[in-house]
Amino acid sequence: MSSRFSEADINLIIDENTKYPEQVWYTIAAFLFVVGCFQWGLFLHSKFARRRGHHGSDEEATIANGVHQKISLRRIPLVIINFYRVIAFRWTLEIGRSYTLNMAEVFVTVAYIALLLIYAFINTTSVEGQKLDITYWCNRIAILASSQFPIVTALGTKNNIVSLVTGISYDRLNYIHRMMARTCFMLLWVHAAGEIVSYPSFQETLSEAWLRGGITAMVAFSILILVSLRPVRAEAYEVFFYVHFLGVGIFLVGGYFHTQGAHGSYWIWPSFVFWAFDRFVRMVRLVVFNHSYFGFKSGTGTMDAETELLSEDVIRLRLRRPPHFHWSPGQTAYLIMPSVSTLPFEAHPFTIASFDSSLLSTVSADDQSSGEVLGSSVPFWKELVFFINVQGGFTKKLKEVAAKKETVKVFVDGPYGPSPDLGSYDTSVLVAGGSGVSYTLPVFLNVIERVRKGKSSCTRIVFIWSIRGAESVQWIEEALIKAVQLAPPSLTVSIRIFITASSPTPQSHLSRESISSSTEKKGSPAHVIIKRNSLSLSFLSLRGVKMDTGRPNLDTLLKEEVGVTSGRMSVSGYSTLGPTCTSLPGLGAFQYSQWWTERDFARRIVRIRVIDPSSQPSYSLYA
Repeated sequence: MSSRFSEADINLIIDENTKYPEQVWYTIAAFLFVVGCFQWGLFLHSKFARRRGHHGSDEEATIANGVHQKISLRRIPLVIINFYRVIAFRWTLEIGRSYTLNMAEVFVTVAYIALLLIYAFINTTSVEGQKLDITYWCNRIAILASSQFPIVTALGTKNNIVSLVTGISYDRLNYIHRMMARTCFMLLWVHAAGEIVSYPSFQETLSEAWLRGGITAMVAFSILILVSLRPVRAEAYEVFFYVHFLGVGIFLVGGYFHTQGAHGSYWIWPSFVFWAFDRFVRMVRLVVFNHSYFGFKSGTGTMDAETELLSEDVIRLRLRRPPHFHWSPGQTAYLIMPSVSTLPFEAHPFTIASFDSSLLSTVSADDQSSGEVLGSSVPFWKELVFFINVQGGFTKKLKEVAAKKETVKVFVDGPYGPSPDLGSYDTSVLVAGGSGVSYTLPVFLNVIERVRKGKSSCTRIVFIWSIRGAESVQWIEEALIKAVQLAPPSLTVSIRIFITASSPTPQSHLSRESISSSTEKKGSPAHVIIKRNSLSLSFLSLRGVKMDTGRPNLDTLLKEEVGVTSGRMSVSGYSTLGPTCTSLPGLGAFQYSQWWTERDFARRIVRIRVIDPSSQPSYSLYA
């Protein structure tokens, strides 16, 4: 029970409730500034390393028979950076069987919770000498939580200042968004319990609007926290989407009216500003990239999408590429399909599988006819292409549309997310399973293009794809053939296809009656385009292409690459298994493995992400 208020107590409480939240903000701002400097420093270092190219190869040559002849002081910053990466991102803390946090996430979580708790309970001794006086910390803890709402809201939006300052994409900040929201949820329930215990006339004030607003906000927040748990998000994403949208609005409005009496509402209204700013930017993007629907261009159907059911669980969606819409490999776009989704404004994220470049545009006239073939990959450089893994809800409805090969109206919002910068690596390994090739294919093509233009130091690229049936290769076959043909002599290309379904060997899928050959001029080798469910002879005969049956043994494959690689090596990829099939990289449970050699300590670190160990293919790797 709290001590009796004195005027000195009241003045002290008011002063601390104003000062401490501001100090918390200063601390967070300073941390974000440091992170931003470090992130942008890494970005500039990567650009410098790429520009330097192989100028440091003379240094590398000092390594003979596995023994260093000299030590370069210029490598010390790189060693420090890689040591930091090992500690922060490779060391992990496993929580249960399916949830893993890296040390960077653990540090941020512990530091953030400790920061708020310290400011909540310091200097809580009353003027009369009662320690931890509930009248001091009970309201202060609520003000501290309320002060975090603007940044929590900002981290939940696609266009936010935190991403701009730190250089970290919104999807990678999503864990911080959830962690901060749950921490505030905990603090607010502590505040509610303290008020019930310390406020004698709590029952009598239930009829007052400010208290009802607070109770309504907490009920909405509690429901929101429950539906945001991973099992619910994974199994019923659309339920999470609707509840999240409504729950946040109810919580912020109720919180605003509840804090007005305590003069704390100025911490709430910026949340509406951040949310409105994000919606405004997204609306502008929608108008700009879908202008034919808004009357700014004559004609209709410029953004209508064709749907194809490539297999029982994969849909290909194609739409005409707007000339002003540009993206980088690995980025995503949010697609709004009013005729398919439950609500007309639902936006679902999918990785853009096509390549924003003219690298592959040198196809012959005969190739263009293959655009009518199911699974043809010619549009990869002429259209916006998406491979969509069928789950439940929205994608299940889209499957019904694709089965009829119907056209749907699509609004495009994007692009969003990061693009891997592999220009400074000597070897790049790309790994994907199923429709996860939406991520690795454009990255693969981008590496080849940058090497051709002299903008990348890559000398070897490995493309690993695990699929259920050999016929799936036709989704991207033409793009792979052209990419291998256009690869410069300085770049070694290795394509490893793994067929996981129990079926005959890949060669048995060939049917000479079902193929038609087309010889390309200008010195390029002849290639064969498949018109039905079979593989082309030219693809199987390409140098560096190998097809195997069974699941890929990533441990063995990666160790083989480590053994033959000289210089820096990156491993990146994306898997679409499980309920997070259309989500961005960064979701799911993680495990980490690491390899290195004495020749190149700390630069051969590989991080392995396992989405669903019980399913195949279940690996996704990041550099």
